[in-house]
Amino acid sequence: MSNKKEPANTGTNSAWGGRFSEQTDAFVEAFTASVQFDQRMYKQDIAGSRAHAKMLHKIKVLDNDDLNAILDGLDAVEQEISEGKFNWSIQREDVHMNIEARLTELIGDAGKRLHTGRSRNDQVATDIRLYLREQVDFIVNEIKRLQHGILEVAEREAASIMPGFTHLQVAQPVTFGHHVMAWYEMLSRDASRFIDCQQRMNVSPLGAAALAGTSYPIDREFTAAELGFSAPTQNSLDSVSDRDFAIEFCASAAILLMHMSRMSEELVIWSSAQFDFIELPDRFCTGSSIMPQKKNPDVPELVRGKTGRVNGNLVSLLTLMKSQPLAYNKDNQEDKEPLFDTVDTVLGCLRAFADMVPAIICKHENMYKAAKQGFSTATDLADYLVRQNLPFRDAHEVVGKAVAMGVATGKDLSELTLEELQQFSDKIQPDVFDVLTLEGSVESRNHVGGTAPEQVRKAIAKARI
Repeated sequence: MSNKKEPANTGTNSAWGGRFSEQTDAFVEAFTASVQFDQRMYKQDIAGSRAHAKMLHKIKVLDNDDLNAILDGLDAVEQEISEGKFNWSIQREDVHMNIEARLTELIGDAGKRLHTGRSRNDQVATDIRLYLREQVDFIVNEIKRLQHGILEVAEREAASIMPGFTHLQVAQPVTFGHHVMAWYEMLSRDASRFIDCQQRMNVSPLGAAALAGTSYPIDREFTAAELGFSAPTQNSLDSVSDRDFAIEFCASAAILLMHMSRMSEELVIWSSAQFDFIELPDRFCTGSSIMPQKKNPDVPELVRGKTGRVNGNLVSLLTLMKSQPLAYNKDNQEDKEPLFDTVDTVLGCLRAFADMVPAIICKHENMYKAAKQGFSTATDLADYLVRQNLPFRDAHEVVGKAVAMGVATGKDLSELTLEELQQFSDKIQPDVFDVLTLEGSVESRNHVGGTAPEQVRKAIAKARI
């Protein structure tokens, strides 16, 4: 908000005050105002006004002089706002009335003609769609930047062996490159959800007016095209009251943050002293005020925490809309703060991760040592026996006995001798050690989607096309 002193309120709001005989209570005025937060949509509001003015000129509601005055005046208002010289007034309620009032101050009666054939109801619905459409582009670009960083790590670590987990227990060996490419796949789905959401929101409510349309012979196709929308909306009641697109956006954001929270959890675990698989650069961590040895993974922890914030915003919008009758209701003013907060939170989290992920340092020896624990090649031994024509259930039993011996002797399966292994099945031959090593296990999964380094590199190459 500007620090300029607001003009004294000497009467009711000029936009709607003709019906009222007394001034709005000062507290109610502040309580019902939205300009404190919706002013961030000033560019979209001005763009919508430009398109509307051109359409009014096209249908001969505005003459050339009025149109030129409005367009020049809107340019001047936009410049004032961008330079921080605009006086935002709570008494004018919202971004729409602040801009219109200032326009009228600058150009006179022509400014009052701008609102012909429209309402703040279709105006705000248009502004939000324009705003979110642009923010989706920013978000998708940040997702792609994060994915690019993941590809850098995956290429660097395509053959770096680590344990793969189920139930957070060592399951089978994988490569670090394969693991982070799973993150890449999650983010690809996230980007596609935002793009789908953007396509559905890209229709123009402008011209729906308050709820029933307008008696003026407006050209909604014209304004839709001017604003880059694919088409006008098809029902005026739905046009002004629909917030599905905002809910869908927040749902996409919640899924994205859920994915990033899962990534964060792994980064937190991997960077702990107990795992010690990776190191995060100092610039993404903090220390402790009392424990000088601490290096806390604050960025992933905070992203993990912000997931709850974005989830809450989604629930807030769903709850906001769940009982609203058609058409527009004042409740809908409450859509913007959770929506804007979601945008800011998502962009901040993506930026932090896109900067941090390429700088991850892998501790290869620790990961390799951990992969040798927990008999991670047990499934490889079972698969080997199946290839020797032993039924899988019998193979499963054989491997279980071999693992029991390994537990008793403190040896990994690859460290047991051939004679020890043959106690459990005479089908085990010297070539068994080709699959019992971590490298052999990883290399054997050489198919689309597998963890073999060759497949990881193919997946990286495909992602870069």
